[in-house]
Amino acid sequence: MEQALLQERLNSLPTKPGVYLMKDAAGQVIYVGKAVNLRNRVRSYFHAYNGQTPKIRRLVDHIADFDFIVTGSELEALILECNLIKKYRPRYNVRLKDDKRYPYIKISLQEPFPRIYTVRHMQDDGARYFGPYTSAKAVQQTMELLRKLFPYLTCKREITGKDQRACLYYHIGRCAGPCIGAISREDYRALIEQIVLFLEGKQERIIHDLEQEMQKAAEALDFERAAVLRDQVQALQRVVERQKIVSATRSDEDVIAFAREDGQACVQTFFIRGGKLIGREYFILTGTQDEDDLEVMTSFVKQFYDEAAYIPPTILLQHDIEEAQVIEEWLRQKRGTRVAIRVPRRGKGRALVQMAAENAAETLAHLRAQWAADQARQVTALDELQKYLHLAQAPTRIECYDISNIQGTSATGSMVVFVKGVPRKSEYRRFRIKTVSGADDYAMLQEVLRRRFKRAKSQAVEQKQVSEEEGGWGVMPDLVIVDGGKGQLRAALGVMGEMGVGNIPAIGLAKQREEVFVPGRSDPLLLPRDSEALYLLQRVRDEAHRFAIGYHRRLRERSGLASTLDQIPGVGPKRRQALLKHFGSLEAIREASVEELAAVKGITREAAERIKERL
Repeated sequence: MEQALLQERLNSLPTKPGVYLMKDAAGQVIYVGKAVNLRNRVRSYFHAYNGQTPKIRRLVDHIADFDFIVTGSELEALILECNLIKKYRPRYNVRLKDDKRYPYIKISLQEPFPRIYTVRHMQDDGARYFGPYTSAKAVQQTMELLRKLFPYLTCKREITGKDQRACLYYHIGRCAGPCIGAISREDYRALIEQIVLFLEGKQERIIHDLEQEMQKAAEALDFERAAVLRDQVQALQRVVERQKIVSATRSDEDVIAFAREDGQACVQTFFIRGGKLIGREYFILTGTQDEDDLEVMTSFVKQFYDEAAYIPPTILLQHDIEEAQVIEEWLRQKRGTRVAIRVPRRGKGRALVQMAAENAAETLAHLRAQWAADQARQVTALDELQKYLHLAQAPTRIECYDISNIQGTSATGSMVVFVKGVPRKSEYRRFRIKTVSGADDYAMLQEVLRRRFKRAKSQAVEQKQVSEEEGGWGVMPDLVIVDGGKGQLRAALGVMGEMGVGNIPAIGLAKQREEVFVPGRSDPLLLPRDSEALYLLQRVRDEAHRFAIGYHRRLRERSGLASTLDQIPGVGPKRRQALLKHFGSLEAIREASVEELAAVKGITREAAERIKERL
């Protein structure tokens, strides 16, 4: 958009509340925001460009046009913003990551004989909804438990109560049999009400009602009915025993916290009903890179409660949110009574938030491990790498090299191998630097690469045929990654040309800004921050760094341990090796008794006493 035209458009914006939509050259909505004053808010994107966050600068670079919608209030703007983000899923907004709607449990209370379904949309149809849940499997497990406790109707036949035969589910105790009149409409609806109470976390109330029914049945000498109710009560009590009491106030609360890493955020939500933790769900957010905690939390709260079937009177958050009063008013309208949003600083509430944050971190770590092995993601990542790096083919085998040393001491190199986007740990290799003295990372990298490709040449001379599946030194990489910038890449290309493998593509990956350095290009390549290709490069580089650091640390520990033992008179290389082999660490040797030391082969009583004295 030309500067003069842009300025004219900005000046013509109203000073009223509303929603603005940023669009790219193709006309796609790439960002949706709301404002109390549309003119001031939209103009702020284009002024003081250098002072903006990297994410805002990238957004502004892609804005070709913008549109706006005026609303009557800030609250109306918030509601419209939620709907538009849901509709367009703009790439620069923080948003819930899911291509489909999350599942809900629906109870069709508007029907004479209510049924229970799994659905992905809530409707204003008189039914009762519970959710959203993130796992369809968890929903099915919940419904299966409900059928065991409360045998509800699952078939689609018209219920008259006059059918001649019931289905198999009635005979195995998974249906109450309203089709044959085994249960009246009133009793069946009472059973459904018990399911509603169960999903609301009010199991004690159900148990109390069932125990009263059981007592009445026993007094009426209906022992068969009493036995059924007894079994139902015991099953419910087992469920209640597994639910942790976390609040002495016996109130309804949601607790929300998140963990984030490499642009991905995992939000953990605890559902506390009647003071008991009845369930928890996690949600993944995308578009969180370069966003602060306040924006991440605000975006989640708005999107989650726009879809939530139930809003509790209290919501405990890990971080503050923007426009808390407006959001509280919005939630009050949805709930019908006051909703309090709090960020607890101490006490039981703070402990609950910390527990949710720890669970979020654990869940994110688990999910990242799963994603690393997700074949579909790897295929996408490799295809993207081929496109961004202009490779002749997708890099099936990637090798990454890293150097670790502290001022040249105990210098080590690492080689990690990823095949089809997945780590192949059996082919990881460690290198102890032999020919370089001092802290010369470039020369150390060249030594490692020279030794790697020399081994490949020796296998070729020996005419050893190897396949990609077998692995080994003879399998050449499709892409070489070195941890570092232009200098490291230049050093790698030099030695690869020297070894006759200069035709293999190579890149450098700098950690600070995730810049990709490519041969023949002066400025670095910046991959999209939410691309699978960048995630894969980060995983490969981080794995190489972890592998190198681990070996380097062990060498330093051995060196420090050896120097400590060498200072003890009468302890030479053989005795030192025997002690290390027997005890494994300096700490274990220090804690050993004289008798335990003397029991080591080659260690005399006198030497054991000297070692104990010195350590």
